[in-house]
Amino acid sequence: MTFRLIYFLINHYLSADRGGSLATHASALKRARQSEKKRMRNVAVKSALKTQAKKVLQAVESKNRDEARKALSAAIPAFQKAAGKRVIPKKAASRKISHLTKKVNSLSSPA
Repeated sequence: MTFRLIYFLINHYLSADRGGSLATHASALKRARQSEKKRMRNVAVKSALKTQAKKVLQAVESKNRDEARKALSAAIPAFQKAAGKRVIPKKAASRKISHLTKKVNSLSSPA
């Protein structure tokens, strides 16, 4: 394959997906590809985190203590892993874990 064909295919792929790339040099094209992969991976991880949080909140709303604790114990490592890989800020992960834990613990106390 020639460089022009590769350049055309990459720009065509990126323009169809996200409005294209202004990159013209090989290194800039590579960086654009890497950024796009990273963005897509981050979107998937953030979506999974939202799903985990929703599972905890649904269990809390249904006042099912055991299910809420199970969901929380699955959500905490997911948030920590995402923070460790810098998908979300570490303090944001800590804050969300704290809020979810507080809600689950509110089921235990007689209120």
